[in-house]
Amino acid sequence: MSAKSIRVSCLARVEGEGGLHVKVRGGQVADVKLNIFEPPRYFEALLRGRDFSEAPDITARICGICPVAYQMSAVHAMERAFDIAVPPPIRALRRLLYCGEWIESHVLHIYLLHAPDYLGCQDALQVARTHPDVVRRALRLKKIGNQIVSLVGGREIHPINVRVGGFHRAPTPGELQTLVEPLQWAADAAAETVRFTASLPMPDLEVDYEFVTLRHPDEYPMNEGRIISNRGLHISVTEYESHFAEEHVPHSTALHSTVRKRGTYLVGPLARYALNFDRLAPRAQEEARRAGLGEVCRNPFQSIVVRAVETLHACEEALRLIREYEPPDAPAVEVHPCAGTGHAATEAPRGILYHRYRVDQRGSILSALIVPPTAQNQKQIEMDVREVVERNLGLPEPDLAWLCEQAVRCYDPCISCSTHFLRLHVDRQP
Repeated sequence: MSAKSIRVSCLARVEGEGGLHVKVRGGQVADVKLNIFEPPRYFEALLRGRDFSEAPDITARICGICPVAYQMSAVHAMERAFDIAVPPPIRALRRLLYCGEWIESHVLHIYLLHAPDYLGCQDALQVARTHPDVVRRALRLKKIGNQIVSLVGGREIHPINVRVGGFHRAPTPGELQTLVEPLQWAADAAAETVRFTASLPMPDLEVDYEFVTLRHPDEYPMNEGRIISNRGLHISVTEYESHFAEEHVPHSTALHSTVRKRGTYLVGPLARYALNFDRLAPRAQEEARRAGLGEVCRNPFQSIVVRAVETLHACEEALRLIREYEPPDAPAVEVHPCAGTGHAATEAPRGILYHRYRVDQRGSILSALIVPPTAQNQKQIEMDVREVVERNLGLPEPDLAWLCEQAVRCYDPCISCSTHFLRLHVDRQP
């Protein structure tokens, strides 16, 4: 059988650049290479020599969809470098801000980027024609997430109210109360989203992942926790680089992350859900069980349902935080720079986002390391796509190419950082 190649002009609903090269020999998959092109953006280099106070605003520009995640990891790392503890009201406001980002990001992915695959549509515009009520619900839900980010963070995209030590301004209880009625609707809509996504036709795929996530003693993880896995990992964030490694691969400019001496792992909704189910809000647990998920989900295609469960949790958590909110005495604590190193990991919608900074006695940044969740999932994505190809070699090549695109979209790869599927090459050899 002669070699063949199929070209997919672009992977709809994901941005960036890349391609998939599949070699088939004797009817078996011999090799799969996910080729991701990440243009150099130099954020770590841009941070060197900058004042510590600039880190939250600079890193927020890495992603327009999850800027809060970058800001939260940056402020936590700097505060740990300076041995700063913020009071509970500031901590609660940060968690509320993160809830807003989870809502808007998850809803964007669920309805506009992922659901078209299951509804037989090419894009969200086609969904709007065939399922207008679904899109209306999506846009209203996403708007409520954006409203939280705007009120607490100062604006919807790249918030400007976040600073090391707290916020430039703390909202009043009255301002937060304006969010209650929209969030009550949003919680009901999120519960309906769980039921909607659970009704979609899902490809059958079970993967034996090493799940990696944060674990907090009392909360579903967002801002804080120890790093754990279902295979015995249980470490502080300061130990991250001792247990995880990034490596270059010849076929991609994107780094691949592994657990040292073990291999690939998965971060994100499936990992959080599997290892923190008991920390979900009661209503989120109830809807997950009704959806038939169980307490562990290993099917990447069902991640759309897990994202819906997390959206419901974020709505319920936001309502709790508003109900219990007491304004801080001051919007930020005083910061006194000193030489040191700070590490932090928070749970971006797509998974663990690790930051490490080294600063001098004046608070100038000497070095920075940022590991986004998509980089951590990259190698696992490649392996999962290989499994999809192996199970579906009998499909016509256009259908196989489309299924590969669907598989990549399961991971909601970070829109700013990677990945755009330019072409699928299938080389078939005897």
